[in-house]
Amino acid sequence: MAREDLVTRHRLLIVDDEESTRLLLARMLSKDLKADIQLAGTSVQALKLAETFAYDAILIDLVMPGMDGFALLRQIRGGTPNAVTPIIVVSVLGDEATRERTFASGANAYHVKPVRRAELVATVRAQLAGRNRPNPQEPRR
Repeated sequence: MAREDLVTRHRLLIVDDEESTRLLLARMLSKDLKADIQLAGTSVQALKLAETFAYDAILIDLVMPGMDGFALLRQIRGGTPNAVTPIIVVSVLGDEATRERTFASGANAYHVKPVRRAELVATVRAQLAGRNRPNPQEPRR
């Protein structure tokens, strides 16, 4: 691997209780963004990772057993090394009240499943480019 590849690779965390969704999102993003991706199947596992590693962006599902995505989002924002890391929610929930609650909890962007690859990649790229700017980005569908 070339030295510049190591410098430009982003580190992403994908959190979803459905393995097929985690793998699909990982394939989409690893190819287009040349990212190093870690996967978490539970919010508890994701929180442990978020407390240990600083990521460039985190993708979170809202509907998960145990601690849901809203609680995970608040926990990450509450004092992990990822307190200001861009968080993109990817959920089956698409109603306006859920979207508003998600942004109020600290999300930077929102996509409704099934996601369109080009839109998700564009959102993640925009969030990575704007890491040093204040939250929030305009909501995305």
